[in-house]
Amino acid sequence: MSGRVDPFAILKDPLPSFTTKPRKEKPVEEEAVARIAEENNFPSRQAAKAPNAPRRKRRVYRTGRNQQFNAKATPETIDKFYKMANERSVPLGELLRLALDALEGAGGSR
Repeated sequence: MSGRVDPFAILKDPLPSFTTKPRKEKPVEEEAVARIAEENNFPSRQAAKAPNAPRRKRRVYRTGRNQQFNAKATPETIDKFYKMANERSVPLGELLRLALDALEGAGGSR
């Protein structure tokens, strides 16, 4: 007898019997859960959707300005600044220059 393992030994044994899998239990519909929660005054854990702020029209001007200037302001001030720039059809940098020139001309420097 050789000391080798017979790779076909599994096939000589009778085949295992196969059975069907039991059916999975269907989960409860989300609508039913939501209705029951609402009837029993359970609050939702989902955060309320924030209202989308209206987007401004994209402003693209080729002016040669290449320096960044940031300043914090109230939403009202920012809206006013954009409104004034749109009324004059000028870039924001140009409106800032006009405003600074007007302030300087009015004796705003101390």
